[in-house]
Amino acid sequence: MKIARLLLVCMLPVASAGAMAQQYPAKPVRVLLHFPSGGSTDVVTRILANALGEAMGQPFVVENKLGADGAIAADTVIKSPPDGYTLFVATNTAMMQVPLMKKDPPYDPLTAFTPISLVGRYTFVLVVTPTIGVKSMKDLVAYARANPGKINFASYSSASQLAYAQIVKTANVDMARIPYKGEAPSVTDLLGGTIHAVFATPTVTLSHIKEGKLNALAVTTPTRSPLLPEVPTTVEAGMPPIKVEFFAALFGPPRMPSEIATRLSKELNSVMARPQVREQVDKYGFALAGSTPEEMAAFVRQQLVAWKRGFEEAGIYPE
Repeated sequence: MKIARLLLVCMLPVASAGAMAQQYPAKPVRVLLHFPSGGSTDVVTRILANALGEAMGQPFVVENKLGADGAIAADTVIKSPPDGYTLFVATNTAMMQVPLMKKDPPYDPLTAFTPISLVGRYTFVLVVTPTIGVKSMKDLVAYARANPGKINFASYSSASQLAYAQIVKTANVDMARIPYKGEAPSVTDLLGGTIHAVFATPTVTLSHIKEGKLNALAVTTPTRSPLLPEVPTTVEAGMPPIKVEFFAALFGPPRMPSEIATRLSKELNSVMARPQVREQVDKYGFALAGSTPEEMAAFVRQQLVAWKRGFEEAGIYPE
C-alpha cells in the first residue's frame, strides 16, 4: 500500500505537467520583441504570431519592447512566470551581442531562457544612398579612402555591426558607425541623407532599391538572393566569408515545462510549413527554419563560439 501511494505521489507532477500542456494556452500569450515596428523581425513575428493564434485558439500578442540591444526585453522574459504566457522572439543581437560584448553580461543565454525553436535566418543587403555616387563595393572602398570619416554607416544590431567592422578591417577604411535602435529608423535616415550606408533586410529596402532610391552593393548570404539576383554576395564583392548566422529564435523564461516548450515548437514548425505562411515571409528575404527545443539549445551553444570568434576577428571587444 505504501509503495502504491509513493508511486502515485511520484506520478502526480508528470500528470500535472501533461494536463498543463494539454490545456495550454488558456489565455492570450504575450510575445516580446526587441526591435521597433516596421522592421523585418517585427513583420515576420507578426505573421507567425497570427498563424500560431489561429492554430492554438488564443491570441499571440506581439509587444515591441526596446532598449539595451534587447537586454530590457530579455530581462522581462527572464523574470516572467515560466508558464508559457510570456515568450521572446530574440535575434543574435540579444542572444550573442549582449552576453559577448558586455564585460559584465546581464545574462547567460544558455541558462537564462528555455529554448523553444529556431524561427529562421536573415538575408542582409548592403545599401547606400545614390548621393555619394557609389555603385559597387569597390566604389565604396575608394570613396571611403578619399573621404576618411565622412561616411556615416548605420548599425542597429550585432549583424550590422559585425558586417560593418569586417569592411573597415578588410579594406582598412575609416567610416563613422552611427548606432540606431532599429532597422526601419536607420533606413529612413538613409533615404533622408543623414546616413550613407547600412546593412539591412529586403523587408525595408527592396522597394527602394527597385525604385532607384538606394543602391544595393552586396548580400550577406552564401549565394545570391532570388530577390536581388543581380547583386553579388559579400564574398563576390571582395569581403571575407561571414562565418556566423544571422537568426531569430523563440525562447521562454527559464524552467518552463518541457511539455509546453515542445508543444510550442511543434505548433510553430507546423505553421511555418504552411505554403501561405511561407509565401508571406519569402518576399521579405527571411528564410524560415524551425527546430526542436533540444536542437535550439545546441544551436545557441554553437553560435556563441562562432560569434565570439567573429567579433575577435573583426576587432570588436567587450565594453
